[in-house]
Amino acid sequence: MQETKKLFIETLGCAMNVRDSEHMIAELNKDEAYTLTTSAEEADVIVINTCSVREKPVHKLFSEIGAFAKHKKAGAKIGVCGCTASHLGAEIFRRAPAVDFVLGARNVSKITKAVRTSKFMDVDIDYDESTYAFSDFRHSTHKAYVNISIGCDKQCTYCIVPHTRGEEISIPTALIVAEVEKAAAKGAKEIFLLGQNVNNYGRRFSGNEPKINFSGLLTRVSEVVGVERIRFTSPHPLHMDDEFLEVFASNPKICKSMHMPLQSGSTHILNQMKRGYTKEWFLDRAMKLRQMVPDVAISTDVIVAFPGESEADFEETMDVLEKVRFEQMFSFKYSPRPLTKAATMEGAIASEVASARLARLQGRHEQILDEIAGAQLGKQMQVYWEEAREEGMLAGRSFSNFLVQAPGDASLLGVTSLVRITNPRRLVLYGEVVA
Repeated sequence: MQETKKLFIETLGCAMNVRDSEHMIAELNKDEAYTLTTSAEEADVIVINTCSVREKPVHKLFSEIGAFAKHKKAGAKIGVCGCTASHLGAEIFRRAPAVDFVLGARNVSKITKAVRTSKFMDVDIDYDESTYAFSDFRHSTHKAYVNISIGCDKQCTYCIVPHTRGEEISIPTALIVAEVEKAAAKGAKEIFLLGQNVNNYGRRFSGNEPKINFSGLLTRVSEVVGVERIRFTSPHPLHMDDEFLEVFASNPKICKSMHMPLQSGSTHILNQMKRGYTKEWFLDRAMKLRQMVPDVAISTDVIVAFPGESEADFEETMDVLEKVRFEQMFSFKYSPRPLTKAATMEGAIASEVASARLARLQGRHEQILDEIAGAQLGKQMQVYWEEAREEGMLAGRSFSNFLVQAPGDASLLGVTSLVRITNPRRLVLYGEVVA
């Protein structure tokens, strides 16, 4: 009888890292039996799947490695994977000798070799996994993350991702559709398409693939039997052409929530960031979206205190906030990252100024969120239940991505119910199932 090993994975960062971790679990189980554990102390293999978009998680990494090394059982291996592994490489071994393997974000398919090889390291950002058919594992049977591209061709001056995930390559359409079909056959009614710039899909394949863009891919995925909902992240504002917006608006399976990473409302700062669009373009796309899909929920990312950001630049960001009234916003103070152009730019903003700007931005957004939440009182929403919570509560998402909780039995997981909102809060809408 094959001995079962225990695997502990800590996943940091974006949804793409979540899917990468699922791929690692599946690959390790191809040749050996692994069970997941939430206790690093009892694990045979400890994996930290890292994020390097911001500075704080990188600093936290080495203290975590030290804690794992101190408490792990004899013979257990520690591996660092993901974006931080890509850009630090052998430095991880030097700073943390307890680490047994280092595997970059572009090398996920090599996880089994990494675990079996002493001091293994592969951080090649040119390695092409776009045509590799990973083994199948998912944390949820109700929702399936599906990668549609790897890497990023954008050269945003603040972003380290092109240096950790390499150039952008689209995954073949047939491979994506086959994965969606397999997930749907196992009960996943919601498909979440992932890529650094999903709406740039089809720009480059590693082989000779039929020409297709993201709008075409959305149509193909929506035709898969069993798929009821489609979400995706992250589209780039630069590629939000009319065809894309029209498919988004008209396809009944595409959830009406759109992530539009603003980063800054100032065209001057956007130019410094090399985002490729202006404030006016962003507002034009957002307003057209609101007009075409009145119940759309728009989320965004904002960086405050980018080098050289003046008070006038910041006011432009506040102006976009007032005009678009985002249903969700992820906002941070600028964090200099290695290998990026912005890290050497002049005009650093004083920490107290940056903090004050962030507080003002977030404070106003909280007021907007309270107004948006209040307007949901009494509304009925179709909610797809994904998770059982404590005290008999279920959690799920509305078609426009509001987080909803209501009393309900676990038998409703993977089912869509009509819910009346009875207690709308800023981050969660509480309600009752009516059908």
